[in-house]
Amino acid sequence: MFSKLLIANRGEIACRIIKTASAMGIKTVALYSDADAHARHVALADEAFYLGGSAPSESYLKGELIINIAQKSGAQAIHPGYGFLSENAEFARQCEAAGIAFVGPGSASIEAMGSKSAAKLIMEKANVPLVPGYHGDDQSDATLLAASKEIGFPQLIKAAYGGGGKGMRIVESEAEALSAINSARREAASSFGNDKLLIERYLRQPRHVELQIFADKQGNCIYLSDRDCSIQRRHQKVIEEAPAPGLSDSLRRAMGEAAVAAAKAINYVGAGTVEFLLDTQSQNQAKDETGCFYFMEMNTRLQVEHPVTELVTGQDLVKWQLLVASGQPLPLRQDEVKISGHSFEARIYAEDPQNDFLPASGRLNYLREPEQSEHVRIDSGVRHQDVISNFYDPMIAKLIVWDESREQARERMLHALGEYHISGLKHNIPFLANITAHQAFADADFSTDFIERYGDALINGGKTEPQYPPLAIAAIYQLCAQKESAKQHGQMSHDPYSPWNMSNAFRLNRAGVHQLSLLDDAHQIQHLDLTQVGDSYALNLVGEQLIITGALQQDLLQVEINGHKFQSYVSREGDDFTLFLPEGSYHFRALQTEQVEEQESSEDKLKAPMNGTIVTHLVNVGDKVAKGQGLMVMEAMKMEYTIAAPFDGTVAAFFFEPGELVSDGVVLLDVNQAEVA
Repeated sequence: MFSKLLIANRGEIACRIIKTASAMGIKTVALYSDADAHARHVALADEAFYLGGSAPSESYLKGELIINIAQKSGAQAIHPGYGFLSENAEFARQCEAAGIAFVGPGSASIEAMGSKSAAKLIMEKANVPLVPGYHGDDQSDATLLAASKEIGFPQLIKAAYGGGGKGMRIVESEAEALSAINSARREAASSFGNDKLLIERYLRQPRHVELQIFADKQGNCIYLSDRDCSIQRRHQKVIEEAPAPGLSDSLRRAMGEAAVAAAKAINYVGAGTVEFLLDTQSQNQAKDETGCFYFMEMNTRLQVEHPVTELVTGQDLVKWQLLVASGQPLPLRQDEVKISGHSFEARIYAEDPQNDFLPASGRLNYLREPEQSEHVRIDSGVRHQDVISNFYDPMIAKLIVWDESREQARERMLHALGEYHISGLKHNIPFLANITAHQAFADADFSTDFIERYGDALINGGKTEPQYPPLAIAAIYQLCAQKESAKQHGQMSHDPYSPWNMSNAFRLNRAGVHQLSLLDDAHQIQHLDLTQVGDSYALNLVGEQLIITGALQQDLLQVEINGHKFQSYVSREGDDFTLFLPEGSYHFRALQTEQVEEQESSEDKLKAPMNGTIVTHLVNVGDKVAKGQGLMVMEAMKMEYTIAAPFDGTVAAFFFEPGELVSDGVVLLDVNQAEVA
């Protein structure tokens, strides 16, 4: 076994590899770019080496430098993780030439699967089922059009050397074919530097089912469970599970044996994944289910979703990788593989589902993860206050759950997502919760178009009306925060018993009243009067009197409203704070008296409420606008704010364009007030 391992990757997969290597007594070497100088994987490793600039081309893709570092550090092996150089045949070849073990398959195997068309020719010879299509080298228009006509419609044209949905077109009729071929060619050339295409019959509602295979240098090859990865967005996996639901034992065995045949056809060694399309329509109609799946591609590396296989098999796949790379045989035979229970994985991303899933970047001002146990696992490369950079994939973490049945595991996932609290940037946790809660998902009635089919309900649905107004909980939090601040101020002062250090709203011969002003999600100012009644406060909201008590311990707020006790976690950044309630998260900003006056004056309503970015103009210069009409949108604290007209008038000028950064308090635009008749 190796004594030292270099990890040519970053983030959660680097942390994941370090965990297993350390448990095996193997010293670890991390790599880092400028953006990752203080990253979690750097802190976890035994030592770390600087690569270069933040961009991958300046750091994690510099294969020759990485090999030099491995030699300098004394590492006998390099684990590439996934992404970056993990499926780069040339890098694997360079490792081989340098006498360093590459924790993955040989360069020839990577090369064989690097081209989708070449891979399908190999699979065809190995009798692995293929979707009817054309994978040839003749790429002339005439040949491709003839093949297109013969295959029939609908069909899929895609880049032979592509991935991630780029260079891919669905063609419904013969009339669309030539235009789709030319479009796919251009995108393939631009994205992958190779415009070769392949054409296949398009399966309208397939499932994406993949097999985890493992092979050693002694010629042994087995499969370890199947996974369903059908919940995808733009061909990117969102939620995965193991085992795939609804498959008969004979179908699982047929897919597993086909996956092993695929691996043996290229003399594979190590961990790999053979991906199939499962034709659900044929599966439902056919007497023999084993003829309804087709080879799609083989990933010659560890997959992002490998933890679900680990949880249902009880095996550590990274450990298996290291054993095989060091020349040892597989730990199990095929008949020794046991599947227990069910597992889901959800990918937590910094992205904005309500804005076309645009990636988000910024600081994790608050991060509270669910408690880990035998049922809940979190693979993450970040910590509280870390920055999600725009240089890399915006994954925050992977949330993985396990239980004895699929329904129990699904309920575990829903509960864990509800306990995952993040503020400071946009994220997809509510979107993941909506998928997990959807009845079709619960029934395993899905295909690869699930998100497309139910998109609006998954993006905008799911948030139920809270039991109590979030504003009431925000008010008691703000009072508790003020008390805590006054207490700390008093402890540091020369006279801790001074009445100026009290926050009990004492008034001679009058009831104590606390007056608060909060800016809510809708950018509306809410004025609140809370009357002190003993240790509680009376607050009238929406025609109902609420008797509220609260206590704050760090970020946990204990609340009692009209005799009902519950708790809420709260994150705070300056005057902004976020409440995490079972129904969702709610953002507020505490305003001081002078800030309220600024917010409420007509002139100041045209100023930026805080530092942020202009998103869009809603009107044009010269337009007549009515009081309250939206004029422009800006984003601040990862929330969008609409700047509204403070009076009827005409737009005279915009001082900032979309995309520009603005500072708190600057005038954003000019509106000439209409004369009163």
